[in-house]
Formats: sequence, structure tokens, C-alpha cells
Amino acid sequence: MRDIVFTRRSGWIPQVIREDGELKLMLGAGADANHEPRTFTFPIGEAHLAVIREDLARHLLLWSAVLPLCDAAGTRGRLDENAAVALLDPILLSTPADVDAAFGRIQWDRGRLIAHGADIDLLERGQVCAAMRAATEASDGKRVQEHRANRRRAERGQVLGPLDTAILKYTGQYLHGATIPRRTPDAVDPALLPEVMRVIATAELACAGMRIGRDPRRGKRGTDKRDWERMAATAEAAVRGAHPGLVDDAVGTVSFLMCSEAVDRTRSMPMEDDEEAAGDRGGSARKTSLSFTDDKDAEKKWLRSHPRTATAEFWEFVGDRYAGDNEVFTIEDEAMGEGIQLHFYADSMARITTARKGGGGADPEYRVEYSLVDGIRGYRKLVSAFVRGGCAALDEHGSWMPDAADLERARRRRDSAG
Repeated sequence: MRDIVFTRRSGWIPQVIREDGELKLMLGAGADANHEPRTFTFPIGEAHLAVIREDLARHLLLWSAVLPLCDAAGTRGRLDENAAVALLDPILLSTPADVDAAFGRIQWDRGRLIAHGADIDLLERGQVCAAMRAATEASDGKRVQEHRANRRRAERGQVLGPLDTAILKYTGQYLHGATIPRRTPDAVDPALLPEVMRVIATAELACAGMRIGRDPRRGKRGTDKRDWERMAATAEAAVRGAHPGLVDDAVGTVSFLMCSEAVDRTRSMPMEDDEEAAGDRGGSARKTSLSFTDDKDAEKKWLRSHPRTATAEFWEFVGDRYAGDNEVFTIEDEAMGEGIQLHFYADSMARITTARKGGGGADPEYRVEYSLVDGIRGYRKLVSAFVRGGCAALDEHGSWMPDAADLERARRRRDSAG
């Protein structure tokens, strides 16, 4: 038989119950293997109940001290009742000085006290009783999040000023740095909002005209990591130059905002529109049919009558098929006797042309030339150029080498320089 003897308005603060004639403190903490909340109880005395009834601060301090014992019980272990009972007199019946001393020896849940109004500065100095003078039954989880975020920043040497804080609140990254940034002007003190907007405008002006293209190797919605890095560096340099007093977190959140918005614009465009933005105007003006293959012998045909551009179809093929063990893709124009082979694993490419057609039992002869490629942006330019004008159109793009050994030497020089 279980009866509730004392409870507070907040359902999470531990209750006092009477179970089979014995007073116990009951609290929920943690979860079991099925993610259901766990409930723990341990015996208390009438003197402890009297303090719990009258003194919210001591009640919360006891809760804070018991929670680590509940965490130690895990998903299926038993609460160490002896350790829990040993906390009762030092926390509920001792002088404030003795309580402070006890908290210097035990583990306790700082966040629980902060959520219920504890003075953070006094907590940091070990004056837990004084810190709880303004304690409230109501819990403020956001206050705990702010405290933890600021502690993480302090550990990295980041101390926020008013403008830094306002910028992080504007992007929604004040509490969680990993959150995708967004524009939330209502979260900013109106007096600081104009200054925040000047910082944002600095980054927008610096990034005007820049874009983050697609990278099908990273999935159908994948975008170019190098484009991201270029835009981020541009935004950060501009903001640091115009506003040198900002901390790294504030500068970083502005560049993150610029890049994430650019990515959203790219992902919102159909592939054909994205190709237009990349410069593939006119699409397949010359080619009438192409064959796409990968390193796993998959093949896809494109005909001029197809409603989508050849480049859009090819990059979709790459997005569907690319994997760590499938990084070589080919575009072939059988009618013209030419093609290109993309080596994504090495940032290089080969163009193949027919030097002499086969006939009379003789095999055809091919000329193979190689070139290094500057990331996915370079690949996209080369693919677009080939689709528009064949291998001849690639002359102006890169330095073409007739020997694979020359390519390997050039690759080593590039890698050592990078």
C-alpha cells in the first residue's frame, strides 16, 4: 500500500510517500532498457519530512545529491539505499556551512539546481545554501542550457560580449552550436538588432555572387565541400575585418548562416536549373546520344530527345551509383568515337579519342590523354564542355598529358604542394 504524504506542484521534484507504514522519498530518474522512466525510493525519518515540507532549498539540494546515485544504478541496477540515506542528515539537518562542506565531498547535479533558480556564481564558489535562497518550484530548462553552453565556450576561451550573444541568438545557435542556423530577429534585443544586421550585411556583401554547387558523390542532395569552405572563408575574413571585436563563435555562426542558406538555394533548384547556374547553357548542342557507365558495369543511355539535359542525367547517374568502391565513371559518344573517364578517387580524368578506326580485322587505335581536376567544380566544367563540344572542347580546360606516368608525377607534385 502506497500513499502520498507530501508533494510539490512540480511533479518531478521528489515526493514523500508512506509505503507499508514506512516513510520514503520517491523520485523518477533515468530510464530502463525499454526507455521507460525509472522510479527509486529510499527510507527517510519524520525529522527529514519536516524539513522537506518547510524548506524548498533543502529539498532541492537533496534531490541534486541523490540524482547521481540514480544515474549510477543505470537501466536495471538497484539504488544504493545506504548511500542515499547517508545524505539525509548532512543535507537536511546540518548547518549551512556543513551542507556546503558536504557538497564539496559528493557528486551532485548542478544543472538541477540551476534549473530551479540557483545563483550560478555562488554555486561556482561552493556556497550552495546561499545559492538556493531564491529557489523556485518551477523549473527553467533553458537556463540550464545557457549555462552549459557558456561553460563550453569558456573552456574554449570564448567569453561573449553583448553583440556576440545577440548574433548567436539571431542565428539560433546561442544554446546549440550544432543547430542549423536561421534568421530569428525576434530573439534579439531590439536595441542590438541594427548592429547585428550590419554584421550580417558585411557577410552578405562579401559573398554576393558566390554559390555552393552540387556534388553528386555526396548523394542526390550533396553539395560541394570546397565551395562551402571558400564561402565560409570569405564571410569570416570580411566579418573579422569589419568587426574585429567579435569572438570566433559569433564570426563562425555568421559564415555558417551564409553557407547554409546558399546550400538551401542550390538544393531547391531542379538539376537542370543547377546546370544552368554552373554554365551549361545550351546543354547538349552537339551530342545526339551518349552512354554513361560506371566501374560496376552499370550503363545508362541518353538521347537528344530526352526532356532533361545530358549533364543533368549524367550527374544523377553518378549520384545513384557513386560509392567508395565505385569511383570511376565514363561518358562515351559512340558515334563520334570519343569519351571521357572520370577518376573521382584521384581528382583526375582521361579523354579518349579514336586515332584510327578498325577495319579489315584490325582493332581501332585510341589516343588517351590525362589531366588533373580541381574537385567537383572542375569535373562539372569538364563534363559540360565535353557534352557541348566533345573532346576538342576540352583543350582549353587543363593541361592534357599523353602518358599515365606523367599524370602520376603531376599528382604527386600537387599532393606535396597541398
